[in-house]
Amino acid sequence: MTRSSVRRVALAFAVATALTGVPACTSSAAPDPEGSTAAQQARAITALRSAERSTHRARSVRVRSTTALGSLMSTKSEGTLGWTDGLTGTLTITYTGGSTADLMRRLDSTSLETRYLRDAYYAKVGPTFARQLGGKHWIKYPYDYLATLGGGSGAMMTDLMRHTTPNQSVRLLLASGDVRRTGEEQVSGVHATHYSGTVSVSDLSGESELRDQLTQAGVGTETVDIWVDDKDLLVKKVEKAATPNGAMTQTAYYSDYGVKVTAERPPAGDTEDFRTLLKKQGGTVS
Repeated sequence: MTRSSVRRVALAFAVATALTGVPACTSSAAPDPEGSTAAQQARAITALRSAERSTHRARSVRVRSTTALGSLMSTKSEGTLGWTDGLTGTLTITYTGGSTADLMRRLDSTSLETRYLRDAYYAKVGPTFARQLGGKHWIKYPYDYLATLGGGSGAMMTDLMRHTTPNQSVRLLLASGDVRRTGEEQVSGVHATHYSGTVSVSDLSGESELRDQLTQAGVGTETVDIWVDDKDLLVKKVEKAATPNGAMTQTAYYSDYGVKVTAERPPAGDTEDFRTLLKKQGGTVS
């Protein structure tokens, strides 16, 4: 494998991990069955504020999601995440399509375990790619280093991986100027209420973290669709976006709020630091 290929694969792990939670989205929603009067919108906002608080207070969740980004990649992920003190948890991410999946297949790395810790996240590679790392099976991505990568992409990925939690989508929807209740449905056997709204970057003046994520991702206007159960907990979100890398679509399901979350730091002797990897390959990512 060439040096540029090693860097490309290592960065692809970072991109795929970030996209498991990226909040930018556009989608089409059904009309509000009860109309769009100011009173109905106010009721929707009140319900969403309660959902944002309840989801945030749960502090952990089981998640399964699918994500597609143009012809570059499509993935599915499953695991548990917690946010008591920063984002922690473990996800298994599987590449299911796109040009990146073809490359990962040749490296026996189509499915990888990722672990989120407070200072960094770790990706476990397959045996073929491990040989490129001198036999090491884990790559460590320090958040403070990822944030320095050029073009704003590093800062975006760092924000997404460190701060994305289920209540982020609810916060986005609360910033919408036309948030509306669109109906009631069954989601994974649970009764849920569906809400939707259109959000632009200009709506996020009070949400600088979310605004910066969308701006760095090249997204200006979006709509958000979420489903909230009778306990005021987010159980589903559907997201779509037009990005510089092509159309992005993500669907995520949330369950088992309050689940126990563990994420152990891999053995140092079996871990290659992303910074060291780039230096060994004779370059940086910009």
